[in-house]
Order: sequence, then C-alpha cells, then structure tokens
Amino acid sequence: MKTKANTKKKLLIAAGVVVVALAAALVFISNYLVNYAIGRSGNGGDREVALEVDAPADSVEAVMEDNRAAYKSKIDTFTKEHPGRDVILTADDGLTLHGVYYANAETADTHRWALVLHGYRSDYTGALQLAAPYYEAGYQVIAPDLRACGESEGDYVGMGWLDREDILRWIDFILADDPQAKIVIHGISMGAATTMMTAGESTPDNVKAFVEDCGYTSVWDIFSSELQLRFGLPEFPILYTASGVARLRAGYSFTEASALAQVARCEKPMLFIHGTADDFIPYEMMDTLYNAKPGDNKAELTAEGAGHGEAMYALGDSYWDTVFDFITPYMA
Repeated sequence: MKTKANTKKKLLIAAGVVVVALAAALVFISNYLVNYAIGRSGNGGDREVALEVDAPADSVEAVMEDNRAAYKSKIDTFTKEHPGRDVILTADDGLTLHGVYYANAETADTHRWALVLHGYRSDYTGALQLAAPYYEAGYQVIAPDLRACGESEGDYVGMGWLDREDILRWIDFILADDPQAKIVIHGISMGAATTMMTAGESTPDNVKAFVEDCGYTSVWDIFSSELQLRFGLPEFPILYTASGVARLRAGYSFTEASALAQVARCEKPMLFIHGTADDFIPYEMMDTLYNAKPGDNKAELTAEGAGHGEAMYALGDSYWDTVFDFITPYMA
C-alpha cells in the first residue's frame, strides 16, 4: 500500500514538473515571439517565407519593373527639391513622435492635406511614393514615422492599433496649422491597417476620406498566418499567450487590434486597394474589409498580378487616377 502511495506521489511530482516546464517553455516562446514580431529590434521584418500565390505574368513583371524605376526617380527628385521640415509631437503616453512636413505654399489656399503612412518596420521614407503624388496634386503632406519606427520613440511596434491614437495627434497638428484643413489619410500595409484603425475612431469633420493599400484584417489574423508560415506552429496555445504578453509589455493584445472591427464603425469614405499576388497579406482580406465597411461611400481597386505593396507599380497612372477620382469629391 505504501509502495503504491509513493509511486502515485512520484507520478504527481513528475507530472507537476512537466507542467511547470511546459508553462515555462510557453512563456519563453511567447516572449520571444513578442520581441520578434513587435519589439523595436526584433527580426520580424526579415521574411523568407511566403503565402502560395500565382506568379504574375511576365508582362506584369515588366510593367512593375519600369514603374518601380520611375517612382524611384520621382522620389529622388522630390526629396531633392522638397527636403521637408522635421516635426516633433508628443503622444498621449508621452512618447516623442517624429514626422516630415512637406509644405506646399503655392496651394495652401486649397486647404488639402494628406497624411501618408508607411509599412511594417519602415519609416517615413517608405511613404514617399505616396507623398510625391499628393504634393504634385497640390496637397500639403505629412509623413510620420510610426511609433518604434524611424526617429519616433517606442519599444514596440503598434501594428496600427497604438498608432491610431498617434494619428489623431497628427490630425490635431494639422488643424492647429490650418483649421480649414481637408484631410485624406492614405497608408500602405501596416500604414493601411493604421488608416483603417483610425477610421473607426471619432475623427474631426476635417478628415474627409481614407485610402488603404494592402492592409490586414487584424493583428491576430496576420500573426496567425505568419506563425504557421515562419515556424510551422498553430495559433493555439502560443498566439494566445503571446497576445497576453503583448498586452503586458506593449500595451495591447493581438485580439483587440482589429482593423476589421474598426472599419465596421467607419462612416466616412474609404478606398480599398490590394494586389492579387500579395504573398504576405492575403488578397481575400480586401473583400472582407470592404464588406464590413457600412454605407455606399466605398470602392475597391484590384491590381492584377501585384505583390505586397506593389499595386501602384502594377497599375501605373490608373492607381492615382482612381485614388483622386475617389477622394476629390469629398475634398471640395
């Protein structure tokens, strides 16, 4: 009897040790993933895997190559002729935020402004392909460094969720300069998610329209996809515990950071853009987001054969023709 009791006790101890070891391993992995994915110095931007998508036709590749070169030349010219002015703001949580303001003195009386937002782990220079066309169209342009990117402070990338509150501060900056401002917010990738997440907030009437280019439905959805692609791991239980770690360390959970939920609250105009060959953020997410947006003040633009962030290269002039055709009536 005593032997059986001792054996049972040993088994319980062994089971307890295994549980503790598994829990410790789970916490370790979750911390690693949080640092990897959203830590300022994490390696989440180094991507060697991809979703399975149909390769673009050679003709599309050739068009994108030519347009990419044309954009590079345009951006080089733009930055030489218009170096911009550094602007510093303080976020609601005390972080210092940096951006570059491209003042367009000749067209200031139109009161048209564009906030252009870069993608994951980039900085304001990653939105210059947006800044230059808006400037040429007579807009005042601000290109922020999103938090934990470029010269903006922060230990953790906001993935659009924390950034949405920072964008409200940039809107305040614009209105302090120009109370009659008419503002469009246009973002790519994480900047697109930021755009959509901002769209779900209460914004001043001066904010007239939103343009999102290849944004994701939610942080949970994109990290779940990446967890499987990069590490071959299921979302349960790792993503659940990692989300909790993110809540403690970065101030937000992956579950709450939903562009989809925010878009469903947006009553202002929004243009959705996505490439069919996006191997990072699935093309299908565009329809999901579009369908969630209430009202009929919305439109979609599909770029056949375009990869992630390549819609403007695949579509050429028609990209900007569509953007301005959509937003101009609301900017009058």
